[in-house]
Amino acid sequence: MPELPEVETVRRTLNQLVIGKKIERVSVLLPRIIQHPDDIQAFAVMLEGETIRSVERRGKFLRFMLDRYTLVSHLRMEGRYGVYRSDEPMEKHTHVVFHFTDGTELRYKDVRQFGTMHVYPKDRDLLEAPLKKLGLEPLDAAFTPEAFRAKLGKRKTKIKPLLLNQEYIVGIGNIYVDEALFLAGVHPEREAHTLSAAESAKLHEAIVETLKDAVAAGGSSIKSYVNGQGEIGMFQHQLKMYGRKDEACLTCGTAIVKTVVAGRGTHYCPVCQPLKPKRRKRETLQG
Repeated sequence: MPELPEVETVRRTLNQLVIGKKIERVSVLLPRIIQHPDDIQAFAVMLEGETIRSVERRGKFLRFMLDRYTLVSHLRMEGRYGVYRSDEPMEKHTHVVFHFTDGTELRYKDVRQFGTMHVYPKDRDLLEAPLKKLGLEPLDAAFTPEAFRAKLGKRKTKIKPLLLNQEYIVGIGNIYVDEALFLAGVHPEREAHTLSAAESAKLHEAIVETLKDAVAAGGSSIKSYVNGQGEIGMFQHQLKMYGRKDEACLTCGTAIVKTVVAGRGTHYCPVCQPLKPKRRKRETLQG
């Protein structure tokens, strides 16, 4: 599933391709993609005559900002957008087509058919499902070390599933959680409340650094992800932990372990990320 860096890359690409384009009509070829409104004809009519003013992101969701409405799109496993001329052949698994007045089309293709679209009056989308319960944006200024530590609080939940919970922090998926935890030296099964203030601050820094580096590299193309121009991401070549089972840790040389935490495949270094961190020796004053 595309995570924050991939969705952010798609957002930036779409902002280069579709801003200012006016929707003449919409073709819905797979009705179940449309989640709101529940009437497909109403969905199409709402978007007719609307102009795409910008494409924003909330967590792993794209927000197409129109004149009167916001189109919220989740790519799920393999959803893709592409801009084509209207006379170009339609590719297999194309499910929604936005026909523009300039003779081009924005086509949504989804082999797995898990993607979703919602349309709400402008900015109402932030108060409705699926966006209303989303947590902190890790690349926003509001994501401070103090805000992050407040989210951890006294929770006895293991740190990895907590970071994957979109109601706490949005957009960090399995790949980037493994990478950030390694960078911070935190075991994925540490209970959140056991992290010291220093460890929490280090993990906060690791999350931000990992996501910024991934966005700069265009995301990770582990399976089939491409951006709106058909280009793959390159961050998979920088991965230090994810997908490197039994390979040597780049820091200490120990074999990387793969296990399952909260139902997700999880990679960590047993030396660099001890489950029980060493206790600091109390400093004694010499008299």
